[in-house]
Amino acid sequence: MPAGLSRLAPGVPAAQLAVAGLQPFSTVDFPGQLAAVVFLQGCPWRCAYCHNPELQARGPGDGPRWPALRAWLQGRAGRLDGVVFSGGEPSTDPALPAALAELRAMGYRLGLHSAGLAPGRLARLLPLLDWVGLDVKAAPADAALHERLTGAPGGARRVRESLALLQASGVAYELRSTVHPQWFRDADVLRLVEALRDASHHVLQVARLPGPDGRPQLPPGYPSAALLAAARALRPGLQVRA
Repeated sequence: MPAGLSRLAPGVPAAQLAVAGLQPFSTVDFPGQLAAVVFLQGCPWRCAYCHNPELQARGPGDGPRWPALRAWLQGRAGRLDGVVFSGGEPSTDPALPAALAELRAMGYRLGLHSAGLAPGRLARLLPLLDWVGLDVKAAPADAALHERLTGAPGGARRVRESLALLQASGVAYELRSTVHPQWFRDADVLRLVEALRDASHHVLQVARLPGPDGRPQLPPGYPSAALLAAARALRPGLQVRA
C-alpha cells in the first residue's frame, strides 16, 4: 500500500461494501480512462430526477460481494485503467475508504461520483482519489431550490463545503448540474452557471423524465437558443449533455 494510505483505512472492512451492481467497462464515466463502474447502495436524498432511484434505500445491495468483485478487478488490473464508484451516494458507505485503498494498491486510478452531501466523508476520501464527478444541484445561494430538488434541508451548505474541499485538494474534477424546465427557470440556470464560472469544468445535463408512454424523454426545445447563448456568455464553451 502506498505511503500514507494505511492511516486512512477505516475500521469498517472493504468486505462490508454495499455493492448494488457493476458496469464492467465504460469510457464515459471516468474521463480519459477505461474504467469499471461499481454502484453502491444507499442515498439519503430523494432527487425527483434521480437516475437510479432503486439505489436510494439503505441495504447490503444486490450486486456481487466485495471479495468476489475485488478478485475480478485484480484479474483485470493492467487492462482496465480505473474504477469509479457511483450510486446511490457512494461517499456515505463506511467501507469505501478500505475498498479504495485495496484498489490503489493494485495500481488502479480511482474516481467517485458524488452529490457532495457528506463533506466530512469526502475529505477522508480525497487523498485516495484521482478524479471526482460532483453533482451541484443549484447555485450555492439557492438553498430553497436545492431543498425542493433533493428533499433535504441544509443540503446546499454541505455541497458548498464539499466543493471547497474538492477545489483545494488538487484532485481533478468535473461539476455536473441536472436541469429541466419543470424545476428550473432560465434565471435559476444562469445563476448556477455564473456561480460556478470559475470552476475548471462545469457541464449542464438535461434531465430525461417519463413521457406520456412512460419512457424517458427530453423536454422539447430545451434549453432554448436564448438560454444557451446567455449561459455561454457567462461561461464560454459551456457543455450541455442531453
